[in-house]
Amino acid sequence: MWSGEYSFVIQNLVAKDFKIRYRNMSLGVFWSLLNPLVMMGVMTFVMTKIFPSSVKHFPLFLLCGLVPYNFFSIAWTSGTISLVDNAGLIKRLLIPREIISITAVLSNCAHLLIQIALLVTFLFMFGVMPNRHWVWLPLLWGLEIVFVCGLVFVTAPLYVFIRDTRYVVESVNLILMWLVPIFYDFSMIPAEYKDIYQFNPIAALILAIRQILLQNTAPSPALVAKFALSSFAMLALGMLIFQRSKSALYDYV
Repeated sequence: MWSGEYSFVIQNLVAKDFKIRYRNMSLGVFWSLLNPLVMMGVMTFVMTKIFPSSVKHFPLFLLCGLVPYNFFSIAWTSGTISLVDNAGLIKRLLIPREIISITAVLSNCAHLLIQIALLVTFLFMFGVMPNRHWVWLPLLWGLEIVFVCGLVFVTAPLYVFIRDTRYVVESVNLILMWLVPIFYDFSMIPAEYKDIYQFNPIAALILAIRQILLQNTAPSPALVAKFALSSFAMLALGMLIFQRSKSALYDYV
């Protein structure tokens, strides 16, 4: 409801975050490309030379997992610390506190677009052409943003009160690196765990992207339904927690 009223504030905060992140870095935005490229190179070597994988076009398969996971992990971490990092702004301006956390997530969308461009480049390099199922992609990326915003609404106020929260988030990100099918195929997951995996929004996003880009099919309706349900449930829970804690933020931030 207030998004139109404060859209100028959001746009400027997103631009500020993007500029500050790369202000003192000699490689600038190239770091958004370097990180997934290095990870892809190392994991491709390990999974094709040391632990041979039968997955076709493994670098492309891997990149389909790394791009959404990188956005999730970075956006969640930066969103978690957003209220504390912007304490001065919160105390000077009468703006909804949610804007600060949402901006932290949206500022990472610029890096996401850069990495999506890298993914598309590799698709063309491996001879994968656009198909009609690509129309699903904006919806899927949008659901990931919804999910991350919901998570941030939980952990951002929690970090204000408990500063160890950041390290918990970073540890969970490390664990999820293995619990999300980034470098292994979904078919390797035991049958009793497959439904649980599909309720994990990041796992569901990666599976749907691979269905669209690598299998040339539409994402499974059941998979998309589970993805949407988990994402909006997380957003609803996050908004509830944020609203209940918002009145105490000013005193602790």
